[in-house]
Amino acid sequence: MFKFLNPKLPVIWHGGDYNPEQWDPSVWDEDMALMQESRFKVATIGVFSWAKLEPHEGEFDFSWLDEVIEKLSAADRYFILATPSAAAPAWMTQKYPEILRTGSDRVRRLHGNRVNYNLCSPVYRQKSALIARKLAERYGDHPRLLAWHLSNEYGGEDFSPETISAFRDWLKAKYGTIEALNSAYWTTFWSHCYSGWDQLDAPGGPHGEVSIQGLTVDWRRFITDATVDFMLNEAAPLRELSPDIPHTTNLMGTFPGLDYRKFNANLDFASWDSYPGFGGSLDQTSVWISVAFKHDLTRGLSKNGKWMLMECTPNSSNWYETMTAKRPGVHKFEALQAVAHGADGVQYFQWRQSRGSQEQFHGAVVNHGTTNNGRIFGEVKQAGAALDALSNIASTAKRAEVAIIYDWSSRWALDAAVGPVQRDKGYEQTCIDHYRAFWEAGVSVDVIGPDSPLEGYKLVVAPMLYSLSESTSTNLSEYVRAGGTLVSTYLTAWTDENSLVFESGYLAPLRKVFGVWSEEIDALPVGQQVSICTGFDSKAERYSVVDFCELIHPTTSKAIAWYDDEFYAGRPAATVNNYGTGRAYYVGSRNDQRFTNQLMTSIMDDLGIEHLAGELPEGVTRQVRYGDEFEYHFYLNATSLSREVETVGWGTVRLQPWQVEILERKISAGDEEPVLLAATEG
Repeated sequence: MFKFLNPKLPVIWHGGDYNPEQWDPSVWDEDMALMQESRFKVATIGVFSWAKLEPHEGEFDFSWLDEVIEKLSAADRYFILATPSAAAPAWMTQKYPEILRTGSDRVRRLHGNRVNYNLCSPVYRQKSALIARKLAERYGDHPRLLAWHLSNEYGGEDFSPETISAFRDWLKAKYGTIEALNSAYWTTFWSHCYSGWDQLDAPGGPHGEVSIQGLTVDWRRFITDATVDFMLNEAAPLRELSPDIPHTTNLMGTFPGLDYRKFNANLDFASWDSYPGFGGSLDQTSVWISVAFKHDLTRGLSKNGKWMLMECTPNSSNWYETMTAKRPGVHKFEALQAVAHGADGVQYFQWRQSRGSQEQFHGAVVNHGTTNNGRIFGEVKQAGAALDALSNIASTAKRAEVAIIYDWSSRWALDAAVGPVQRDKGYEQTCIDHYRAFWEAGVSVDVIGPDSPLEGYKLVVAPMLYSLSESTSTNLSEYVRAGGTLVSTYLTAWTDENSLVFESGYLAPLRKVFGVWSEEIDALPVGQQVSICTGFDSKAERYSVVDFCELIHPTTSKAIAWYDDEFYAGRPAATVNNYGTGRAYYVGSRNDQRFTNQLMTSIMDDLGIEHLAGELPEGVTRQVRYGDEFEYHFYLNATSLSREVETVGWGTVRLQPWQVEILERKISAGDEEPVLLAATEG
């Protein structure tokens, strides 16, 4: 495993998007001085610079970029260089309108916005590969170049004729014959059988097919593959001419449009853009638990476990419904939380606020009318100092005995399913709710895919794994048979990878593993609750249930919870089964957080997984990073209230609102006292 994102800069990177082309060059020297003051070490440049790099077709101007890179180097800064394909210049879309994206209404878009390109346009692929080649020829061996930033936030569907044609070719390669496709899609329903490949079209939109779930999910898979192929097209000249420089691209957490696991084999480290705040106040601990889940998901997308926070804002974003300012200390917490979950870099969008256009009020390091005299600059400076003090942590890694499976295909299939409810089925939130049980217990978690290797994990949790391939079924079954512990929930293994219900019914491929068969599900109306209990006497614990009550029948399993209401009162709601040398739990109902926490704590106790359940104050967690000689314990207070926490080996520490304390402990140190790191002061 690589110890650093790039050994040229073997520390935690601190920096962000720098767009000097928006400003008069007279500002650039001031930028360098302010970067030094704020510990801003790494500038990501060129993300939206195509019109400046190639102002007319075939006429390239790198003089301004040369000057910027010279200034960064002289100021002892480093840079990440982006390919600019996210936004084509106007001359290009005017001359080659076919490069523009076509919407689901089958209308070609006009010039503007971003990521507004035809995924399968030969012209746009040629143009984006050419500009990448020019950048690699000029800067690929620069001593201050740390990484190639491939485009920006890939995403979105394209319904152009070229993309639809490529989709048909993709389907033909997958199924071989039209008869096999018809069988996989169950097209005899409503007489939707196809007799030729040219009859297939992209699903969805205002006029497209929406009733064939297999087609809908395959379209999502194809868009992912087409996007990865587009990325590889512009990455190819970089690999050829600059083979020693790592590649990354800024992902978007749990963005539902693309299966990010398809990207990881082609990236040298993962990165993502985090902008919490859509769901309400940042004072809510649940917001930061969701962010932590996405941090661990991103780490799991990296083939070597290395990742960075490519974008965040030290204040607020102007595309929030309400631009509520981040309170003092929140941004420093945000930066250190990312590091606690394995990040080796914290960066911003952007360095200096734009005077105009789409994101002119988006939070930045240098805000309108300020230099180093603004509150936000001070917050960034504090974060930079804290990251500098943790430079030795960049060589450490995360370790986890617990994994949670997050599966884009299951999410797509659930979204496409016409039942058991028409509203959001809550896949992502259910995964986060299970993750929360470990976050609150101070336990590190890997967020992995359904076909990821499972050996080495004592516990694997697979909530709502609705769409199950044969390979995933084998992966889970063999894991339990070999001694692993598996937890899954309602709506698991209802369909195969083509969204066909298994011929033998729900849960069929995993019935022996869980020792149950599933007969039906009761979907509760919004606002209705039932309860489950863990016994039938006065001491029995009771828990509330919403949304889903799956009616299961134990075969070889033992019930551990029972329904307490409705016509299914007294029937099992959760079971445990011995299978091979392992154990499998099946939870048939969507229970309150208390049940989930208590079940996971009980399982961790049984498995000997070290945890702090019941010991950490509300809203406080612990995360650990491991080096060769030292381990680093992060205690994070994700609340606006002061908390007292009993640390491992240091004693009681009082955490102020949004405070993070980090203890350095020597591995196998005996009675040696841990060290409280200076990064947390102030």
